[in-house]
Amino acid sequence: MTAFILIFFTGWLVSFLGQLPLGTMSITSTHIAVKEGFSNAWKYAVGVALIEIVYLRTVLSGVDLIMQHKFFFTLLGWLTVVFFLGFGVYSFITALKHQGEKKSPILNNKINRFWLGITMSALNPAQIPFWFIWSSYLIHLHVLHSNTFEFNVFTIGCGTGTISGLAFYMYGGNWVVTKFNTSNKTLDIVMGIIFILAAAIQLYRMVWGTFV
Repeated sequence: MTAFILIFFTGWLVSFLGQLPLGTMSITSTHIAVKEGFSNAWKYAVGVALIEIVYLRTVLSGVDLIMQHKFFFTLLGWLTVVFFLGFGVYSFITALKHQGEKKSPILNNKINRFWLGITMSALNPAQIPFWFIWSSYLIHLHVLHSNTFEFNVFTIGCGTGTISGLAFYMYGGNWVVTKFNTSNKTLDIVMGIIFILAAAIQLYRMVWGTFV
């Protein structure tokens, strides 16, 4: 039972801390919470976590499986560059036009927020090297062992950690926006900066870096 708790908590902690640096997923969760309420923000968080669980379980199943689908992840990588860059530029354009209470471009649609979370998380193959490094490190330290039970417990812990990290941005971000009466223009500018930086980082990975 102690080993079960340790593995679960380790997965939760790694994933939670991984969500804390400001990024596209976290800032979007804040934006949804502020503009649409916590119900939609939770749907989004669950969608994000679900895909992260799939990526993590793929990594734990072995790097060979990842390499067999390298073209798929390469395609996702380039789509991520286009997707993030497009939304970043559009966010700046929206901010410059002073469009009042109009929603951010990424939210100005009728897509169910659960599916939005799934889409944005799927277009983030950078999760693969992150989880490959951490899972290898934990296995090397004998904190995590190569068996199905421990992999499943670790994966559940990581999924919970992802949702916890996004919840931190949902509630904490909503508090900051409300406390300081942050305008839509400011939120759009922040969204634009984050998405363009994410696009630049992903472009660097595609041109000079590797997925694994």
